[in-house]
Amino acid sequence: MTSSTLQPAPAPAPTPADEHATGTRLALASDLLALLRTTTTEPRPDEQLEALMLAVAADLPVLLWGEPGIGKTAALTQLAASLGLPLTTVIASVHEPSDFSGLPVVGDDPAVRGVPMAPPQWAVELVRAGRGLLFLDELSTATPAVQAALLRVVLERKVGALQLPAGVRIVAAANPRASAADGWELSPPLANRFVHLNWVHDREVVVRGLGGVWPRAELPRLAPERLAESVAFARRAVCGFLEARPTLIHRLPSTETRRGGAWPSPRSWEAALTLLAFGTAASVSREVLALLVRGAVGDGPGLELLAHLDRMDLPDPESLLADPPSAELPVRGDLRQAALEAVVAAVGARPERERWEAGWAVLVRALETGAPDLVVAPAAALAGLRRDDWDVPEAVERLAGVVGLARRADRSVGRVKAAADAGRATGARR
Repeated sequence: MTSSTLQPAPAPAPTPADEHATGTRLALASDLLALLRTTTTEPRPDEQLEALMLAVAADLPVLLWGEPGIGKTAALTQLAASLGLPLTTVIASVHEPSDFSGLPVVGDDPAVRGVPMAPPQWAVELVRAGRGLLFLDELSTATPAVQAALLRVVLERKVGALQLPAGVRIVAAANPRASAADGWELSPPLANRFVHLNWVHDREVVVRGLGGVWPRAELPRLAPERLAESVAFARRAVCGFLEARPTLIHRLPSTETRRGGAWPSPRSWEAALTLLAFGTAASVSREVLALLVRGAVGDGPGLELLAHLDRMDLPDPESLLADPPSAELPVRGDLRQAALEAVVAAVGARPERERWEAGWAVLVRALETGAPDLVVAPAAALAGLRRDDWDVPEAVERLAGVVGLARRADRSVGRVKAAADAGRATGARR
């Protein structure tokens, strides 16, 4: 047997009928794929998607953190489609630093004209379009040199010598280092340029989306009449907070991992102020606002700022004391109790009989419009402010009967209750 006998026989040339059959099968496969990829959208509450849209509207770079396969790329594709923006995807980890800082091009007379840095094709196309969504994917697998080259792209929107137009928005995605292929921690300068959002899957969203219906990404609806008010509120809130907590103006985290996330700096506080103004003008929920603020300055400082916002929303205690029957108290329990404590503190700062009685009237108003247990501690504190020559208001007895004030208050309240009982007994005998 020769070696030639071991070679397989050549395949017969396909006939036109075979080619037609193959083409038909591929066409049917394409039709099936088209049906599978055909989906619709619906308005559906989605806090992380709403936070992403508001940050994009505010023209702040956003970084989505999530495990592989969580749907970050699909969310960005749907986001670009909803906004009608061309999507430009750049895989950061497969590029060289010169792809972002520009390639030097030597001209005829470099000593006179200099050496310009030529931008890559994707940047030229974005400038030509005048608008678009630049998606920097796999950011956590980019080398430190590439991350350094991205600094000007993210902050100044410059690629080489080319300035990206104002109509370009930047969103990036990254996997945590533990789940990234040859992952790196983000450098602190690059991390501090982003609003960080943790991207997690929602079971109902995934199930309904696989069924063909995904949440619709929509830009926030800003109220025109609230724009100036929102800016003033955001500036007052952030500046007031940082005056009280100056050590949080700039605080670089001590660990490498935390330095690669959100942390407070003048730059990130400016981002938080912008997000607060946009969130106020769009009347977003507290949950969405919390995602954005914490994503800008970190969890600890962000939560402290949110608590400061709550205190700003508290009614003026002097206004409550001036007109107790019309007092509008917060509905949320912790805010309501804080407002009542502020009233007691205001009376203690300037203890006068009329103000003390007005304080009891405010507590009665709180009792009529909310949970009785929230009145107990402020009532005990207010009772302790009584002077011996002050008569007992009727509100004391009413509160004592409802919340058991006599069992919780100090000796002063006990004397007040005894005096009230003695006065009624004397009146009855007469």
